[in-house]
Amino acid sequence: MRAGSSYSVRQRPVSASPALRMTRTRVRCVLLVLALLFLALICRAMYLQVVQQDFLQNQGEARFRRAMTLEANRGVITDRNGEPLAISTPVQTIWASPADMEPVPPAKLRELAALLDLAPEELAAKLSDRKKEFVYIKRQISPEQADKVMALGIPGIAKQQEFRRFYPAGEIVSHIIGFTGVDGKGQEGVELAREKMLAGRDGRRVVLKDRRGHIIEDIAAIEPPRDGQKLALAVDHRIQYLAYREIKAAVEQNKAKAGSVVVLDAHSGELLALANYPSFNPNNRVGVTPEMMRNRGVIDLFEPGSTMKPLSISLALEHGKASLNSVLDTHSYMIGPATIRDVSPQASLNILGIIQKSSNVGTSKLALMSSPEDFWKHYDALGFGRAPNTGFPGEAGGRLRDWHRWRPIEQATMSFGYGVSVSLIQMARAYTIFANDGVMLPIALYKTSNPMPGKRVIDIKTAHEMRDLLIANSQPGGGAVGGRIIGYSIGAKSGTARKLEGRTYVANKHRALFMGFAPGHAPKVIVAVMIDEPSAGKYYGGAVAAPVFSQVAGGALRVLNVPPDEPSNNTLLPESTPVPADF
Repeated sequence: MRAGSSYSVRQRPVSASPALRMTRTRVRCVLLVLALLFLALICRAMYLQVVQQDFLQNQGEARFRRAMTLEANRGVITDRNGEPLAISTPVQTIWASPADMEPVPPAKLRELAALLDLAPEELAAKLSDRKKEFVYIKRQISPEQADKVMALGIPGIAKQQEFRRFYPAGEIVSHIIGFTGVDGKGQEGVELAREKMLAGRDGRRVVLKDRRGHIIEDIAAIEPPRDGQKLALAVDHRIQYLAYREIKAAVEQNKAKAGSVVVLDAHSGELLALANYPSFNPNNRVGVTPEMMRNRGVIDLFEPGSTMKPLSISLALEHGKASLNSVLDTHSYMIGPATIRDVSPQASLNILGIIQKSSNVGTSKLALMSSPEDFWKHYDALGFGRAPNTGFPGEAGGRLRDWHRWRPIEQATMSFGYGVSVSLIQMARAYTIFANDGVMLPIALYKTSNPMPGKRVIDIKTAHEMRDLLIANSQPGGGAVGGRIIGYSIGAKSGTARKLEGRTYVANKHRALFMGFAPGHAPKVIVAVMIDEPSAGKYYGGAVAAPVFSQVAGGALRVLNVPPDEPSNNTLLPESTPVPADF
Protein backbone atom coordinates (compact mmCIF):
# COMPACT_ATOMS: atom_id res chain seq x y z
CA MET A 1 0.00 0.00 0.00
CA ARG A 2 1.30 3.33 -0.95
CA ALA A 3 2.15 5.98 1.57
CA GLY A 4 -0.59 8.50 2.06
CA SER A 5 -3.15 6.28 0.41
CA SER A 6 -6.66 6.37 1.97
CA TYR A 7 -7.44 2.76 1.24
CA SER A 8 -8.04 0.39 4.28
CA VAL A 9 -8.97 -3.31 4.72
CA ARG A 10 -12.40 -4.08 6.43
CA GLN A 11 -11.94 -6.97 8.96
CA ARG A 12 -14.73 -9.61 9.83
CA PRO A 13 -15.79 -9.67 13.56
CA VAL A 14 -14.24 -12.43 15.59
CA SER A 15 -17.66 -13.61 16.81
CA ALA A 16 -18.63 -14.36 13.31
CA SER A 17 -16.01 -17.09 13.05
CA PRO A 18 -17.70 -20.45 12.26
CA ALA A 19 -15.12 -22.36 14.26
CA LEU A 20 -15.68 -20.24 17.33
CA ARG A 21 -19.41 -20.54 17.05
CA MET A 22 -19.11 -24.30 16.90
CA THR A 23 -16.86 -24.33 19.95
CA ARG A 24 -19.29 -22.26 21.94
CA THR A 25 -22.14 -24.50 20.93
CA ARG A 26 -20.25 -27.51 22.12
CA VAL A 27 -19.50 -25.84 25.45
CA ARG A 28 -23.13 -25.02 25.90
CA CYS A 29 -24.11 -28.60 25.11
CA VAL A 30 -21.64 -29.96 27.58
CA LEU A 31 -22.83 -27.54 30.24
CA LEU A 32 -26.41 -28.45 29.49
CA VAL A 33 -25.65 -32.16 29.75
CA LEU A 34 -23.80 -31.57 33.02
CA ALA A 35 -26.68 -29.51 34.29
CA LEU A 36 -29.14 -32.21 33.31
CA LEU A 37 -26.99 -34.85 34.96
CA PHE A 38 -26.70 -32.74 38.09
CA LEU A 39 -30.45 -32.21 38.06
CA ALA A 40 -30.97 -35.94 37.63
CA LEU A 41 -28.70 -36.57 40.61
CA ILE A 42 -30.66 -34.07 42.66
CA CYS A 43 -33.94 -35.68 41.61
CA ARG A 44 -32.58 -39.13 42.36
CA ALA A 45 -31.34 -38.00 45.72
CA MET A 46 -34.70 -36.42 46.50
CA TYR A 47 -36.46 -39.59 45.35
CA LEU A 48 -34.27 -41.77 47.56
CA GLN A 49 -34.50 -39.40 50.51
CA VAL A 50 -38.22 -38.79 50.30
CA VAL A 51 -40.00 -41.50 48.35
CA GLN A 52 -37.72 -44.42 49.12
CA GLN A 53 -36.61 -43.36 52.57
CA ASP A 54 -38.53 -46.00 54.54
CA PHE A 55 -37.56 -48.78 52.16
CA LEU A 56 -33.86 -47.92 52.23
CA GLN A 57 -33.82 -47.45 55.97
CA ASN A 58 -35.47 -50.82 56.47
CA GLN A 59 -33.03 -52.46 54.11
CA GLY A 60 -30.08 -50.97 55.94
CA GLU A 61 -31.40 -51.85 59.33
CA ALA A 62 -32.27 -55.36 58.18
CA ARG A 63 -28.59 -55.96 57.64
CA PHE A 64 -27.46 -54.60 60.97
CA ARG A 65 -30.57 -54.43 63.17
CA ARG A 66 -31.11 -57.24 65.64
CA ALA A 67 -34.12 -57.86 67.86
CA MET A 68 -32.85 -59.42 71.09
CA THR A 69 -35.18 -61.37 73.39
CA LEU A 70 -34.83 -60.48 77.05
CA GLU A 71 -35.91 -63.72 78.66
CA ALA A 72 -38.24 -63.54 81.64
CA ASN A 73 -37.28 -65.42 84.77
CA ARG A 74 -39.68 -68.34 85.20
CA GLY A 75 -41.68 -68.33 88.42
CA VAL A 76 -40.56 -70.39 91.40
CA ILE A 77 -42.67 -73.39 92.45
CA THR A 78 -42.70 -74.12 96.17
CA ASP A 79 -44.42 -76.52 98.53
CA ARG A 80 -47.01 -75.30 101.02
CA ASN A 81 -44.28 -74.20 103.44
CA GLY A 82 -42.24 -72.22 100.91
CA GLU A 83 -39.68 -74.95 100.22
CA PRO A 84 -38.49 -74.50 96.59
CA LEU A 85 -39.38 -77.37 94.28
CA ALA A 86 -38.53 -75.70 90.95
CA ILE A 87 -36.25 -72.72 90.40
CA SER A 88 -34.53 -71.09 87.43
CA THR A 89 -30.79 -70.54 87.33
CA PRO A 90 -29.08 -68.15 84.86
CA VAL A 91 -27.10 -69.80 82.06
CA GLN A 92 -25.62 -68.62 78.76
CA THR A 93 -26.35 -69.61 75.19
CA ILE A 94 -23.75 -69.22 72.43
CA TRP A 95 -25.09 -68.20 69.02
CA ALA A 96 -23.70 -66.95 65.73
CA SER A 97 -24.69 -64.94 62.66
CA PRO A 98 -23.06 -66.76 59.72
CA ALA A 99 -24.27 -64.05 57.32
CA ASP A 100 -22.11 -61.49 59.12
CA MET A 101 -19.04 -63.67 59.60
CA GLU A 102 -15.84 -64.21 57.72
CA PRO A 103 -14.62 -67.83 57.55
CA VAL A 104 -13.25 -68.86 60.94
CA PRO A 105 -9.60 -69.93 60.84
CA PRO A 106 -9.25 -73.70 61.37
CA ALA A 107 -7.23 -73.28 64.56
CA LYS A 108 -9.87 -71.01 66.10
CA LEU A 109 -12.63 -73.37 64.94
CA ARG A 110 -10.99 -76.33 66.68
CA GLU A 111 -10.47 -74.28 69.84
CA LEU A 112 -14.10 -73.17 69.90
CA ALA A 113 -15.32 -76.72 69.27
CA ALA A 114 -13.23 -78.02 72.15
CA LEU A 115 -14.61 -75.41 74.57
CA LEU A 116 -18.20 -76.29 73.62
CA ASP A 117 -17.61 -80.06 73.52
CA LEU A 118 -18.60 -80.22 69.85
CA ALA A 119 -17.00 -81.99 66.93
CA PRO A 120 -15.22 -79.49 64.64
CA GLU A 121 -17.21 -80.88 61.70
CA GLU A 122 -20.51 -80.27 63.53
CA LEU A 123 -19.48 -76.72 64.40
CA ALA A 124 -18.35 -76.00 60.85
CA ALA A 125 -21.70 -77.24 59.52
CA LYS A 126 -23.55 -74.79 61.81
CA LEU A 127 -21.50 -71.89 60.46
CA SER A 128 -21.47 -72.91 56.79
CA ASP A 129 -24.78 -71.40 55.64
CA ARG A 130 -23.90 -67.75 54.92
CA LYS A 131 -27.56 -66.87 54.35
CA LYS A 132 -28.50 -67.50 57.97
CA GLU A 133 -28.44 -64.55 60.31
CA PHE A 134 -28.97 -66.58 63.50
CA VAL A 135 -28.02 -70.08 64.55
CA TYR A 136 -27.63 -71.66 67.99
CA ILE A 137 -24.17 -73.04 68.63
CA LYS A 138 -24.64 -74.39 72.19
CA ARG A 139 -27.48 -73.70 74.58
CA GLN A 140 -27.52 -73.46 78.35
CA ILE A 141 -23.87 -73.55 79.29
CA SER A 142 -22.31 -72.11 82.43
CA PRO A 143 -21.39 -68.39 82.53
CA GLU A 144 -17.74 -69.33 83.06
CA GLN A 145 -17.71 -71.49 79.94
CA ALA A 146 -19.40 -68.71 77.95
CA ASP A 147 -16.75 -66.20 79.06
CA LYS A 148 -14.01 -68.49 77.75
CA VAL A 149 -15.81 -68.69 74.39
CA MET A 150 -16.10 -64.93 74.11
CA ALA A 151 -12.43 -64.53 75.06
CA LEU A 152 -11.54 -66.15 71.73
CA GLY A 153 -12.71 -62.95 70.04
CA ILE A 154 -14.28 -64.62 67.00
CA PRO A 155 -16.34 -62.02 65.05
CA GLY A 156 -20.00 -63.02 64.71
CA ILE A 157 -20.01 -65.27 67.80
CA ALA A 158 -22.18 -63.89 70.63
CA LYS A 159 -23.69 -64.99 73.92
CA GLN A 160 -27.14 -64.52 75.33
CA GLN A 161 -28.48 -65.08 78.84
CA GLU A 162 -31.18 -67.71 79.36
CA PHE A 163 -32.53 -69.62 82.35
CA ARG A 164 -32.37 -73.32 83.04
CA ARG A 165 -34.90 -75.03 85.32
CA PHE A 166 -33.55 -76.85 88.37
CA TYR A 167 -35.53 -79.22 90.58
CA PRO A 168 -34.01 -79.56 94.08
CA ALA A 169 -36.17 -82.56 95.05
CA GLY A 170 -35.38 -84.46 91.83
CA GLU A 171 -37.28 -87.71 91.33
CA ILE A 172 -39.21 -87.42 94.61
CA VAL A 173 -41.65 -84.85 93.25
CA SER A 174 -41.10 -85.15 89.49
CA HIS A 175 -44.56 -86.47 88.62
CA ILE A 176 -46.20 -83.48 90.28
CA ILE A 177 -43.87 -80.73 89.08
CA GLY A 178 -43.13 -82.11 85.63
CA PHE A 179 -40.37 -80.36 83.67
CA THR A 180 -39.60 -77.79 80.99
CA GLY A 181 -37.95 -78.19 77.61
CA VAL A 182 -34.73 -76.54 76.48
CA ASP A 183 -36.76 -73.53 75.38
CA GLY A 184 -38.06 -73.08 78.94
CA LYS A 185 -41.65 -74.09 78.14
CA GLY A 186 -43.55 -76.50 80.39
CA GLN A 187 -43.73 -80.06 79.10
CA GLU A 188 -45.39 -82.06 81.88
CA GLY A 189 -47.07 -81.69 85.28
CA VAL A 190 -47.59 -78.34 86.95
CA GLU A 191 -44.97 -76.79 84.67
CA LEU A 192 -47.32 -77.46 81.75
CA ALA A 193 -50.62 -76.87 83.55
CA ARG A 194 -49.62 -73.40 84.78
CA GLU A 195 -47.38 -72.42 81.88
CA LYS A 196 -48.85 -68.97 81.37
CA MET A 197 -48.55 -68.01 85.03
CA LEU A 198 -45.02 -69.38 85.47
CA ALA A 199 -43.57 -68.21 82.15
CA GLY A 200 -44.26 -64.50 82.50
CA ARG A 201 -43.55 -62.43 79.38
CA ASP A 202 -40.23 -62.02 77.59
CA GLY A 203 -38.87 -58.52 76.96
CA ARG A 204 -37.41 -57.13 73.73
CA ARG A 205 -34.40 -55.00 72.84
CA VAL A 206 -33.83 -53.75 69.28
CA VAL A 207 -30.22 -52.74 68.52
CA LEU A 208 -27.86 -51.97 65.67
CA LYS A 209 -24.79 -54.16 65.44
CA ASP A 210 -21.68 -53.89 63.33
CA ARG A 211 -20.33 -56.73 61.24
CA ARG A 212 -18.37 -58.00 64.23
CA GLY A 213 -21.57 -58.40 66.24
CA HIS A 214 -20.88 -55.49 68.57
CA ILE A 215 -23.86 -53.42 69.67
CA ILE A 216 -23.69 -49.87 68.34
CA GLU A 217 -26.87 -48.41 69.76
CA ASP A 218 -30.45 -49.09 70.77
CA ILE A 219 -32.89 -48.02 68.10
CA ALA A 220 -36.10 -48.53 70.07
CA ALA A 221 -37.26 -48.35 73.63
CA ILE A 222 -36.34 -51.44 75.62
CA GLU A 223 -39.31 -53.59 76.61
CA PRO A 224 -38.32 -55.10 79.98
CA PRO A 225 -39.31 -58.72 80.69
CA ARG A 226 -42.08 -59.53 83.15
CA ASP A 227 -41.01 -62.43 85.36
CA GLY A 228 -43.32 -65.36 86.03
CA GLN A 229 -45.33 -65.55 89.21
CA LYS A 230 -44.49 -67.65 92.25
CA LEU A 231 -46.68 -70.73 92.65
CA ALA A 232 -47.26 -72.49 95.98
CA LEU A 233 -48.51 -76.08 95.87
CA ALA A 234 -50.59 -77.75 98.54
CA VAL A 235 -47.90 -80.45 98.70
CA ASP A 236 -45.84 -80.80 101.88
CA HIS A 237 -42.35 -81.82 100.77
CA ARG A 238 -41.77 -83.74 104.03
CA ILE A 239 -44.84 -85.92 103.51
CA GLN A 240 -43.98 -86.21 99.82
CA TYR A 241 -40.54 -87.57 100.76
CA LEU A 242 -42.12 -90.15 103.09
CA ALA A 243 -44.61 -91.21 100.43
CA TYR A 244 -41.94 -91.63 97.76
CA ARG A 245 -39.58 -93.49 100.06
CA GLU A 246 -42.22 -95.98 101.13
CA ILE A 247 -43.76 -96.65 97.71
CA LYS A 248 -40.31 -97.16 96.22
CA ALA A 249 -39.36 -99.61 98.98
CA ALA A 250 -42.65 -101.51 98.61
CA VAL A 251 -42.34 -101.84 94.83
CA GLU A 252 -38.77 -103.10 95.10
CA GLN A 253 -39.47 -105.41 98.05
CA ASN A 254 -42.50 -106.99 96.40
CA LYS A 255 -40.90 -107.09 92.93
CA ALA A 256 -43.85 -105.16 91.60
CA LYS A 257 -44.30 -103.47 88.25
CA ALA A 258 -45.16 -100.07 89.75
CA GLY A 259 -46.86 -98.33 92.64
CA SER A 260 -48.58 -95.09 93.65
CA VAL A 261 -49.63 -93.38 96.85
CA VAL A 262 -51.89 -90.34 97.36
CA VAL A 263 -52.20 -88.30 100.57
CA LEU A 264 -55.05 -85.81 101.03
CA ASP A 265 -55.92 -83.40 103.82
CA ALA A 266 -59.15 -84.89 105.18
CA HIS A 267 -60.89 -81.55 105.67
CA SER A 268 -59.64 -79.31 102.86
CA GLY A 269 -59.03 -81.82 100.07
CA GLU A 270 -55.50 -80.45 99.61
CA LEU A 271 -53.06 -82.82 97.93
CA LEU A 272 -50.32 -83.24 100.54
CA ALA A 273 -48.41 -85.85 98.54
CA LEU A 274 -48.57 -87.88 95.34
CA ALA A 275 -45.73 -90.29 94.66
CA ASN A 276 -45.16 -92.88 91.96
CA TYR A 277 -42.50 -95.45 91.35
CA PRO A 278 -40.76 -95.92 88.91
CA SER A 279 -39.85 -92.25 88.75
CA PHE A 280 -37.30 -90.08 86.93
CA ASN A 281 -34.91 -87.23 87.61
CA PRO A 282 -36.16 -84.11 85.78
CA ASN A 283 -32.69 -82.54 86.03
CA ASN A 284 -31.20 -85.26 83.82
CA ARG A 285 -33.64 -87.04 81.54
CA VAL A 286 -31.06 -89.05 79.59
CA GLY A 287 -32.38 -92.61 79.29
CA VAL A 288 -35.80 -91.75 80.72
CA THR A 289 -38.64 -93.81 79.23
CA PRO A 290 -42.32 -92.84 78.89
CA GLU A 291 -43.23 -95.46 81.50
CA MET A 292 -41.02 -93.72 84.06
CA MET A 293 -42.77 -90.41 83.41
CA ARG A 294 -46.31 -91.78 83.90
CA ASN A 295 -48.15 -90.01 86.69
CA ARG A 296 -49.85 -93.27 87.57
CA GLY A 297 -51.85 -91.94 90.48
CA VAL A 298 -53.71 -89.61 88.11
CA ILE A 299 -53.76 -91.23 84.66
CA ASP A 300 -53.70 -95.00 85.29
CA LEU A 301 -57.14 -96.64 85.49
CA PHE A 302 -57.91 -99.89 87.26
CA GLU A 303 -60.74 -101.87 88.83
CA PRO A 304 -60.57 -101.05 92.55
CA GLY A 305 -61.73 -104.40 93.91
CA SER A 306 -62.83 -104.54 97.54
CA THR A 307 -61.84 -100.95 98.31
CA MET A 308 -65.09 -100.05 96.52
CA LYS A 309 -67.23 -102.02 99.01
CA PRO A 310 -67.55 -99.33 101.72
CA LEU A 311 -68.74 -96.86 99.08
CA SER A 312 -71.48 -99.16 97.76
CA ILE A 313 -72.51 -100.33 101.26
CA SER A 314 -72.97 -96.70 102.31
CA LEU A 315 -75.78 -96.37 99.74
CA ALA A 316 -77.80 -99.16 101.37
CA LEU A 317 -77.42 -97.51 104.78
CA GLU A 318 -78.18 -94.07 103.34
CA HIS A 319 -81.46 -95.18 101.73
CA GLY A 320 -82.53 -97.31 104.70
CA LYS A 321 -82.30 -100.56 102.74
CA ALA A 322 -80.26 -102.00 105.63
CA SER A 323 -79.04 -101.02 109.09
CA LEU A 324 -76.03 -101.91 111.19
CA ASN A 325 -78.08 -104.70 112.75
CA SER A 326 -79.07 -106.26 109.44
CA VAL A 327 -77.91 -109.85 108.92
CA LEU A 328 -77.65 -111.24 105.39
CA ASP A 329 -77.44 -114.76 104.07
CA THR A 330 -73.98 -114.91 102.51
CA HIS A 331 -74.08 -118.33 100.86
CA SER A 332 -73.02 -118.30 97.22
CA TYR A 333 -75.86 -117.54 94.81
CA MET A 334 -76.58 -117.27 91.12
CA ILE A 335 -77.37 -114.23 89.00
CA GLY A 336 -78.30 -115.67 85.64
CA PRO A 337 -75.48 -118.03 84.64
CA ALA A 338 -72.94 -116.32 86.95
CA THR A 339 -72.15 -117.36 90.52
CA ILE A 340 -71.38 -114.79 93.23
CA ARG A 341 -69.14 -116.35 95.89
CA ASP A 342 -66.74 -115.37 98.65
CA VAL A 343 -63.11 -116.39 99.11
CA SER A 344 -63.85 -117.06 102.79
CA PRO A 345 -67.47 -118.30 102.77
CA GLN A 346 -69.70 -117.59 105.75
CA ALA A 347 -73.31 -118.65 106.30
CA SER A 348 -74.44 -115.18 107.34
CA LEU A 349 -72.89 -111.84 108.17
CA ASN A 350 -73.98 -108.50 109.55
CA ILE A 351 -72.78 -105.25 107.96
CA LEU A 352 -69.56 -105.18 109.99
CA GLY A 353 -68.90 -108.81 109.12
CA ILE A 354 -69.43 -108.07 105.42
CA ILE A 355 -66.70 -105.42 105.59
CA GLN A 356 -64.34 -107.40 107.84
CA LYS A 357 -64.62 -110.58 105.77
CA SER A 358 -64.78 -108.57 102.53
CA SER A 359 -67.88 -110.47 101.41
CA ASN A 360 -68.75 -110.21 97.74
CA VAL A 361 -72.04 -111.96 98.40
CA GLY A 362 -73.13 -109.60 101.16
CA THR A 363 -72.00 -106.48 99.33
CA SER A 364 -73.73 -107.43 96.08
CA LYS A 365 -76.99 -108.24 97.88
CA LEU A 366 -76.92 -104.82 99.56
CA ALA A 367 -76.23 -103.17 96.18
CA LEU A 368 -79.12 -104.96 94.48
CA MET A 369 -81.50 -103.54 97.07
CA SER A 370 -81.17 -100.22 95.20
CA SER A 371 -82.43 -99.56 91.69
CA PRO A 372 -79.84 -99.35 88.90
CA GLU A 373 -80.59 -95.65 88.54
CA ASP A 374 -80.05 -94.93 92.25
CA PHE A 375 -76.87 -97.00 92.28
CA TRP A 376 -75.54 -95.16 89.22
CA LYS A 377 -76.40 -91.78 90.76
CA HIS A 378 -74.43 -92.72 93.89
CA TYR A 379 -71.32 -93.65 91.91
CA ASP A 380 -71.75 -90.59 89.72
CA ALA A 381 -71.96 -88.36 92.81
CA LEU A 382 -68.66 -89.88 93.94
CA GLY A 383 -67.09 -88.61 90.71
CA PHE A 384 -66.57 -91.92 88.95
CA GLY A 385 -66.71 -91.85 85.17
CA ARG A 386 -65.43 -88.29 84.74
CA ALA A 387 -62.18 -86.39 85.21
CA PRO A 388 -61.64 -85.19 88.80
CA ASN A 389 -60.44 -81.71 87.74
CA THR A 390 -57.27 -81.87 89.80
CA GLY A 391 -55.39 -79.58 87.43
CA PHE A 392 -52.97 -82.28 86.28
CA PRO A 393 -52.55 -82.62 82.50
CA GLY A 394 -53.96 -85.82 81.08
CA GLU A 395 -55.97 -86.83 84.14
CA ALA A 396 -58.24 -89.81 83.50
CA GLY A 397 -61.97 -89.89 84.07
CA GLY A 398 -62.44 -93.65 84.25
CA ARG A 399 -65.40 -95.69 83.10
CA LEU A 400 -68.91 -95.86 84.50
CA ARG A 401 -71.43 -97.28 82.04
CA ASP A 402 -74.92 -95.84 81.58
CA TRP A 403 -77.31 -97.59 83.97
CA HIS A 404 -79.88 -98.09 81.21
CA ARG A 405 -77.67 -100.83 79.76
CA TRP A 406 -76.90 -102.59 83.04
CA ARG A 407 -77.77 -106.17 83.77
CA PRO A 408 -78.19 -107.34 87.40
CA ILE A 409 -74.82 -109.11 87.31
CA GLU A 410 -73.10 -105.85 86.34
CA GLN A 411 -74.61 -103.92 89.24
CA ALA A 412 -73.56 -106.76 91.54
CA THR A 413 -69.94 -106.87 90.36
CA MET A 414 -69.60 -103.08 90.36
CA SER A 415 -70.51 -103.09 94.05
CA PHE A 416 -67.31 -104.98 94.84
CA GLY A 417 -65.10 -103.14 92.40
CA TYR A 418 -65.29 -104.92 89.04
CA GLY A 419 -66.80 -103.51 85.85
CA VAL A 420 -65.94 -99.93 86.81
CA SER A 421 -62.55 -98.25 86.31
CA VAL A 422 -61.10 -95.48 88.46
CA SER A 423 -57.84 -93.72 89.19
CA LEU A 424 -56.13 -93.76 92.59
CA ILE A 425 -56.74 -90.08 93.13
CA GLN A 426 -60.46 -90.60 92.43
CA MET A 427 -60.61 -93.29 95.11
CA ALA A 428 -58.80 -91.07 97.61
CA ARG A 429 -61.27 -88.28 96.92
CA ALA A 430 -64.27 -90.63 97.29
CA TYR A 431 -63.07 -91.66 100.76
CA THR A 432 -63.33 -88.03 101.92
CA ILE A 433 -67.06 -88.69 102.51
CA PHE A 434 -66.14 -90.94 105.47
CA ALA A 435 -63.69 -88.45 106.96
CA ASN A 436 -65.66 -85.28 106.28
CA ASP A 437 -69.17 -86.10 107.54
CA GLY A 438 -70.54 -87.22 104.19
CA VAL A 439 -69.19 -84.35 102.07
CA MET A 440 -66.91 -85.20 99.16
CA LEU A 441 -64.18 -82.59 98.73
CA PRO A 442 -62.65 -81.34 95.48
CA ILE A 443 -58.93 -81.95 95.26
CA ALA A 444 -56.81 -78.84 95.73
CA LEU A 445 -53.45 -79.07 93.99
CA TYR A 446 -52.48 -75.51 94.93
CA LYS A 447 -52.26 -73.95 98.36
CA THR A 448 -55.23 -71.75 99.09
CA SER A 449 -56.71 -69.96 102.07
CA ASN A 450 -60.22 -70.42 100.65
CA PRO A 451 -60.77 -74.08 99.76
CA MET A 452 -63.64 -74.83 97.42
CA PRO A 453 -66.80 -76.19 99.05
CA GLY A 454 -67.51 -79.88 98.81
CA LYS A 455 -70.60 -81.78 97.73
CA ARG A 456 -72.74 -83.82 100.11
CA VAL A 457 -73.03 -87.45 99.01
CA ILE A 458 -74.33 -89.13 102.20
CA ASP A 459 -75.72 -87.68 105.40
CA ILE A 460 -73.76 -87.23 108.62
CA LYS A 461 -75.34 -90.27 110.32
CA THR A 462 -74.36 -92.60 107.48
CA ALA A 463 -70.85 -91.13 107.34
CA HIS A 464 -70.32 -91.72 111.06
CA GLU A 465 -71.66 -95.27 110.82
CA MET A 466 -69.30 -96.05 107.94
CA ARG A 467 -66.40 -94.43 109.78
CA ASP A 468 -67.02 -96.66 112.80
CA LEU A 469 -67.26 -99.73 110.58
CA LEU A 470 -63.93 -98.94 108.93
CA ILE A 471 -62.29 -98.31 112.29
CA ALA A 472 -63.57 -101.70 113.47
CA ASN A 473 -62.14 -103.22 110.29
CA SER A 474 -58.66 -102.23 111.50
CA GLN A 475 -59.09 -104.14 114.74
CA PRO A 476 -58.21 -107.85 115.21
CA GLY A 477 -60.48 -109.91 113.01
CA GLY A 478 -60.69 -107.19 110.35
CA GLY A 479 -59.01 -106.95 106.99
CA ALA A 480 -57.13 -103.69 107.64
CA VAL A 481 -54.98 -104.73 110.60
CA GLY A 482 -51.84 -104.48 108.47
CA GLY A 483 -52.29 -100.72 108.20
CA ARG A 484 -52.41 -99.94 111.93
CA ILE A 485 -50.24 -97.15 113.31
CA ILE A 486 -48.71 -97.16 116.79
CA GLY A 487 -50.48 -94.52 118.87
CA TYR A 488 -53.22 -93.75 116.34
CA SER A 489 -56.53 -95.28 115.34
CA ILE A 490 -57.28 -95.76 111.66
CA GLY A 491 -60.27 -96.53 109.47
CA ALA A 492 -59.44 -98.46 106.31
CA LYS A 493 -60.29 -101.10 103.73
CA SER A 494 -57.92 -103.33 101.82
CA GLY A 495 -58.49 -104.66 98.33
CA THR A 496 -57.02 -107.10 95.87
CA ALA A 497 -58.11 -107.00 92.24
CA ARG A 498 -57.24 -109.40 89.47
CA LYS A 499 -55.96 -107.61 86.39
CA LEU A 500 -57.97 -107.61 83.22
CA GLU A 501 -55.99 -108.18 80.04
CA GLY A 502 -58.11 -107.92 76.95
CA ARG A 503 -61.35 -109.56 78.06
CA THR A 504 -59.83 -112.08 80.45
CA TYR A 505 -58.86 -111.79 84.11
CA VAL A 506 -55.33 -113.11 84.62
CA ALA A 507 -55.09 -115.43 87.63
CA ASN A 508 -51.53 -114.55 88.64
CA LYS A 509 -51.61 -110.77 88.07
CA HIS A 510 -53.08 -108.54 90.76
CA ARG A 511 -53.26 -105.01 92.07
CA ALA A 512 -52.88 -104.64 95.82
CA LEU A 513 -54.85 -101.72 97.26
CA PHE A 514 -55.37 -100.03 100.61
CA MET A 515 -57.54 -96.96 101.33
CA GLY A 516 -58.08 -95.31 104.67
CA PHE A 517 -57.92 -92.32 107.00
CA ALA A 518 -56.21 -91.47 110.29
CA PRO A 519 -56.73 -90.84 113.12
CA GLY A 520 -59.86 -92.91 112.83
CA HIS A 521 -62.04 -90.91 115.22
CA ALA A 522 -60.94 -87.47 114.02
CA PRO A 523 -59.42 -87.90 110.54
CA LYS A 524 -56.67 -85.55 109.42
CA VAL A 525 -55.29 -87.40 106.41
CA ILE A 526 -56.60 -89.79 103.78
CA VAL A 527 -54.07 -92.17 102.23
CA ALA A 528 -54.63 -94.36 99.16
CA VAL A 529 -52.08 -96.96 98.05
CA MET A 530 -51.89 -99.06 94.88
CA ILE A 531 -49.17 -101.57 94.01
CA ASP A 532 -49.28 -103.06 90.54
CA GLU A 533 -48.38 -106.74 89.99
CA PRO A 534 -46.53 -107.69 93.19
CA SER A 535 -44.67 -110.91 92.43
CA ALA A 536 -42.56 -111.76 95.49
CA GLY A 537 -45.08 -114.23 96.94
CA LYS A 538 -47.61 -111.86 98.57
CA TYR A 539 -50.25 -110.01 96.62
CA TYR A 540 -53.13 -109.25 99.02
CA GLY A 541 -53.70 -105.55 99.63
CA GLY A 542 -53.72 -106.18 103.40
CA ALA A 543 -50.23 -107.65 103.19
CA VAL A 544 -48.57 -105.62 100.42
CA ALA A 545 -50.18 -102.16 100.38
CA ALA A 546 -51.19 -101.87 104.06
CA PRO A 547 -47.62 -101.37 105.40
CA VAL A 548 -47.18 -98.43 103.00
CA PHE A 549 -50.35 -96.87 104.41
CA SER A 550 -49.09 -97.39 107.97
CA GLN A 551 -45.72 -95.74 107.34
CA VAL A 552 -47.00 -92.86 105.21
CA ALA A 553 -50.07 -92.03 107.32
CA GLY A 554 -48.12 -92.36 110.57
CA GLY A 555 -45.32 -90.16 109.28
CA ALA A 556 -47.77 -87.58 107.97
CA LEU A 557 -49.55 -87.34 111.32
CA ARG A 558 -46.24 -86.75 113.08
CA VAL A 559 -45.20 -84.12 110.52
CA LEU A 560 -48.53 -82.35 111.05
CA ASN A 561 -48.12 -82.57 114.85
CA VAL A 562 -51.35 -84.53 115.30
CA PRO A 563 -51.44 -85.91 118.87
CA PRO A 564 -51.92 -89.68 119.31
CA ASP A 565 -55.48 -90.80 120.06
CA GLU A 566 -54.71 -94.26 121.38
CA PRO A 567 -52.65 -95.47 124.38
CA SER A 568 -48.91 -95.34 123.82
CA ASN A 569 -48.62 -99.06 124.62
CA ASN A 570 -50.63 -99.87 121.51
CA THR A 571 -48.78 -102.50 119.47
CA LEU A 572 -49.07 -103.65 115.92
CA LEU A 573 -49.99 -107.19 115.01
CA PRO A 574 -47.00 -109.37 114.16
CA GLU A 575 -46.14 -109.75 110.50
CA SER A 576 -47.11 -113.41 110.56
CA THR A 577 -50.73 -112.63 111.47
CA PRO A 578 -52.99 -114.03 108.74
CA VAL A 579 -54.62 -111.39 106.60
CA PRO A 580 -58.25 -112.09 105.62
CA ALA A 581 -59.01 -112.40 101.94
CA ASP A 582 -59.92 -109.03 100.46
CA PHE A 583 -61.07 -109.87 96.95
